[in-house]
Amino acid sequence: MPKYIFVTGGVLSSVGKGITVASIGTILKSRGVTVAVQKLDPYLNVDPGTMSPYQHGEVFVTKDGAETDLDLGNYERFIDIECTQDSNTTSGQIYSTLITRERRGDFLGGTIQIVPHLTDEIKSRFKKLAEKSGAEVILIEVGGTVGDIEGQPFLEAIRQMRNDVGKNNVLYIHVTFLPYLNSTQELKTKPTQHSVNELRRIGIQPDIIACRSDYPIAENLRDKVSLFCDVEKKAVIPLVTVKSIYEIPLVLEEYGVGQLIIDKLGITAKTTDLKHWRELVERIKTPHEPVRIALVGKYVELNDAYYSVREALYHAALFNNRSLDLFWVHSEDLDKCGDPDSLLRTAQGIIVPGGFGIRGIEGMVKAAKYARENKIPYFGLCLGLHIMVIELARQVFKSDEPNSTEFVPETKYPVIDYMLEQKKLQTKGGNMRLGNYPCHLAKGSLAYKAYKQTDILERHRHRLEFNDKYHDELQKAGMVFSGICPDNNLVEICEMKNHPWMLGCQFHPEFLSRPQRPHPLFREFIGVAKDVLREGAQPPLPLAAK
Repeated sequence: MPKYIFVTGGVLSSVGKGITVASIGTILKSRGVTVAVQKLDPYLNVDPGTMSPYQHGEVFVTKDGAETDLDLGNYERFIDIECTQDSNTTSGQIYSTLITRERRGDFLGGTIQIVPHLTDEIKSRFKKLAEKSGAEVILIEVGGTVGDIEGQPFLEAIRQMRNDVGKNNVLYIHVTFLPYLNSTQELKTKPTQHSVNELRRIGIQPDIIACRSDYPIAENLRDKVSLFCDVEKKAVIPLVTVKSIYEIPLVLEEYGVGQLIIDKLGITAKTTDLKHWRELVERIKTPHEPVRIALVGKYVELNDAYYSVREALYHAALFNNRSLDLFWVHSEDLDKCGDPDSLLRTAQGIIVPGGFGIRGIEGMVKAAKYARENKIPYFGLCLGLHIMVIELARQVFKSDEPNSTEFVPETKYPVIDYMLEQKKLQTKGGNMRLGNYPCHLAKGSLAYKAYKQTDILERHRHRLEFNDKYHDELQKAGMVFSGICPDNNLVEICEMKNHPWMLGCQFHPEFLSRPQRPHPLFREFIGVAKDVLREGAQPPLPLAAK
């Protein structure tokens, strides 16, 4: 019988449930316990694939091609596992499945209700993940906060699980926030009390309460939460804001959360081994010389739109004994400015991540040209590869017309075009080229030197590809097509000759980066960028590092 841990949130959203879940998975895995993770999202969209990054942040893609919540990226990075489409469930998926079954006649004319039909469908997703993964512990995060009207069916479903699988096989963790009042200079527990009361009204008594705060939490406050929320004091866990999210597993371990879970669920586990994680955190805390990277994007107002890219750069910088000095450049600002040097002067490396739509594209083209002409390391991800191709094509054909058919459908030079199967589609959701696809690397290329192997698997999310009609002209101009998909000869990686490091990839390598094992392309990009000398890029080292 697998064990189930349900993590809910209270008071406000974005309090850190995802990082808490990922950290719990980390400390359980350190004890030799196998873990599978699932995120429940209450919105009615079937998946976040068609949602604006401003609304949802990054769309994380699993190996089997599911477009999912960005928290799955944290699960993968922390626990070092690969999630699947079973790891993300939305209200849209649940309702869609239920309505399809009703239309098909599966319920024999019966009345379809929230309880039991909807809750049964939700619970079936828990059990499906448990069966397919074979994991000892299933960690499930409920999105949103207690009290959200759209989340009520999920809370009812997790309440019922206690009866379905037995109370000894279910554990509830509530992550809440302690606000600080400047007027009285104190943390307040009342919102937490109300949040827990709402859970108890539903029929869920938390076993552990994790109290998030920007300020130290005194022992008397833990006593107060314990008393009013009916949770033993050792199960009231202070989670004070730290400098790096990668410290959280160690914080939870320090307060005994791992052993608490093991004891409450009756799990047989090994002695904890977080040695490598402690070494990672120690390296993070050690001052390093910075490497200054410009991220040129169209959604930079919301950094979460590029969450995995930021983390992958951070991992690579740490590997190269550098701290990441990342500055955000809005591609529209770059488009409007007369001289890109005014915004990119201090960049030791330039990265252009993925995106959709024509807004800000010309600014990205400027960034690629600036990187090519000034020999600044350039890394293009998905759209970033398209930009690199468009920029070179404009030089080759001495025209501003080369473009992608996504932006200019009637362009004279469609160097980037929709894939044949994409041209026939009428809908937008879940039908891009998604998930793992193979790629064969040319020996001697920058990509081959990074991966140190010829055949790789990477995750994709796109509709457009390099138009092979322009292969010869661009190759003569110095472009190297160093990665090809063997299934259909699609170009996966482009590089530039006579440049320190200029590479674009059609896939999203950021999804496979880990804090202790950075992605090869990010590792090499930062490895070259750190040695580029740029005015203003290297502020003096802190005294502690000298």
